[in-house]
Amino acid sequence: MSGTPSETRDTERSTLRSDVWVIAQRGLLHMRRQPEALTDATIQPVMFVLLFGFVFGHAIGIEGGSYREFLMGGIMAQTLTFASFNVALSLANDRTNGAIDRFRALPIARGALLGGHAVANTIRGLLPIAIMSLCGLVIGWRIRSSVWDAIVAYLLMILIVFAMIWVGMLMASTLTTPEAVQGVAFVVIFPVTFIASTFVSITDLPEGLRQIAEWNPITAWAEALRRLFGNPHAPDVGVAWPVQHPLLYSLISLVVIVAVCAPLSIRAFNRSLSR
Repeated sequence: MSGTPSETRDTERSTLRSDVWVIAQRGLLHMRRQPEALTDATIQPVMFVLLFGFVFGHAIGIEGGSYREFLMGGIMAQTLTFASFNVALSLANDRTNGAIDRFRALPIARGALLGGHAVANTIRGLLPIAIMSLCGLVIGWRIRSSVWDAIVAYLLMILIVFAMIWVGMLMASTLTTPEAVQGVAFVVIFPVTFIASTFVSITDLPEGLRQIAEWNPITAWAEALRRLFGNPHAPDVGVAWPVQHPLLYSLISLVVIVAVCAPLSIRAFNRSLSR
C-alpha cells in the first residue's frame, strides 16, 4: 500500500540525499587515491603565492600597506575561480569512461550525479582555502579585521567555489571530451582572472582594461576579501560601483551565476544523456 503524497515526497528527498552523498563519497575517494589530481588545489596556490609574493612583492607598490597582503585576496579569488576546472574534468571523464552509463543502470535518484559532484567539489574547495591561508601567513599576510569579518570572508570563498562548480558543470554538459573542457576553460576562464585587480590595483590598469576589470566579478571577489580581511584594497572614490561595494556586488554576481548556470547545466546534461 502506497503512502500519502507527503510521505512519498519525504522518501524521495531522503533517497536523493542518500544518493547524492554516495556519489560525493565516490568523488572524495578518487581524490584520495589520485593525489596528483589535486595539484591545482595544492601546488598551484602555493606556487602563485610564492612567485608573485617574492618576485613582484618588492617591485609593485601598494598604497596603504604591503603588496603581499594585497596579493592574497586576488590569489584566493583566482584560485577558487579555477574550481570550475576540476568539476568539469571530473564530469567529462565520467561521460567518456562509461561511469555515467553505469550509474543510469542503477536505481539512482534523478539529479544525484550532478549533486554528488557539486558536494564533493565543494568539500574539495576547502583544501586550497586552507593551504592559501597557511601559505599567506608564512609570507607575511595577516588578518587585520574582526573575527566576524574573517568568518564572512571564508564563507564568501565557499560561495565562490559553489558558484564556479556550476560553471564547470555547464561546460562539461555542453562539451564532449575532457580535452575540449580543458581547452575552453583555459581560453575563457584563465584570461578573465587576469583582467581584474587580481595582481595589480584597479587604478593601475590602462583605460579600456580598467573598465572591464571594474565590472569583472573576480575583481569584486578579490576586493571583498581584502576589505573583509582588513588588507590594502582599492580606493572608495574614482572607481565604478562594483569596486566601491565589492561584497554586495560579489553576492549579486554569485547568485546570478548559480541561478543561470545551475538550470542550464541540468538541462544540458539531461539532454546529452538522451542523445
